[in-house]
Amino acid sequence: MRDEPDDLVTVTPCEDGPLLLRGPFTLVTQDGRTIDPGRDTVALCRCGRSGTKPFCDGSHKPTGFRAASEPNPPA
Repeated sequence: MRDEPDDLVTVTPCEDGPLLLRGPFTLVTQDGRTIDPGRDTVALCRCGRSGTKPFCDGSHKPTGFRAASEPNPPA
């Protein structure tokens, strides 16, 4: 992994899991209200099953959610 500047936000899709968001980000609702994540690194749900959306609560594991870390090749 390369060294990133401290002011750069990174999003890492985890294989069969959440999106990890790291860096100085602001998370807002569609209405523009700020969501306080409570930390500098968060896991965002991408399976749709979390009870704490938009955050991941591990629900992807028992539901068998599958997604690659890499993008799908163009069709």
